[in-house]
Amino acid sequence: MPRFFNDLPPAVRRPVSTVVRTAGKFTSSARILPSALIVGAQRAGTTSLHRTLLQHPAILGPLHKKGVHYFDVSYPQGGDWYQGHFPLRASVRRLAQRVGVPPIAIESSPYYMFHPLAATRFARDLPGVRVVVMLRDPIARAYSAYTHERARGFETAEFADALALEEERLAGEETRIHADAGYISHAHRHNAYLARGRYAEQLANLTAAVGSGRVHVVDSGDFFTDPAATYREVVAFLGLPDWPAVHHEQHNARPRTDLDAATAERLRAYFAPHDEQLATWLGWQPSWLR
Repeated sequence: MPRFFNDLPPAVRRPVSTVVRTAGKFTSSARILPSALIVGAQRAGTTSLHRTLLQHPAILGPLHKKGVHYFDVSYPQGGDWYQGHFPLRASVRRLAQRVGVPPIAIESSPYYMFHPLAATRFARDLPGVRVVVMLRDPIARAYSAYTHERARGFETAEFADALALEEERLAGEETRIHADAGYISHAHRHNAYLARGRYAEQLANLTAAVGSGRVHVVDSGDFFTDPAATYREVVAFLGLPDWPAVHHEQHNARPRTDLDAATAERLRAYFAPHDEQLATWLGWQPSWLR
């Protein structure tokens, strides 16, 4: 799929995507699987990093959109369905001859980091996979996620009310997800504004599944301040040579009103112990604590 696919109107993208997925499934055995995943966090800059990385000539994405969402909500579709989203081996071999290094495929699905089964699934199905995590100030992330879900029609409550409702909405949802591979929890996927910001818990789950040496953490504040440096670090983590001729742009931002001071202060108090755990886990201070 050409890289300008995302620029096509939605009415054009949908039927094209259907054709691509159908054809891909029947040719899955001739296709590669991804070597790396950008797993989240949601609203932390994953789209911007994904599009920056795709400018590297040896990095390929899925054929019709950045996130396949196989290891979270589409796992019952099966491995052939997933593999059908990626480039043909013959095309990859031709590309390798042109660029001089073996190309890799990546995928970016920001629910993978938070979904309780995703890490175990991709650790098993993609042996050796490398995992890139992007972290953002959890207060800004929570409010950005709320604005995003509200705009998409997945949230109807006011922000303060949504925060108050979260514990009730999420009660028992992880248990249901573990019990039924096909269960998709609306609240867990779309309304977890606080829980998704408890980063240390999620990083512990990821590293337990794939190993700490295969997880690379990107601070989104650092990425948007100095994207070239972050890009070089990620490319090196992926085992590829640097390719400096890339353009760094911010994608998928949504306009929103400022968060009121009282709510921001409550969130700061809520996230303080979780941020402390995160800094201990990382061994360095994230940008929002400096």
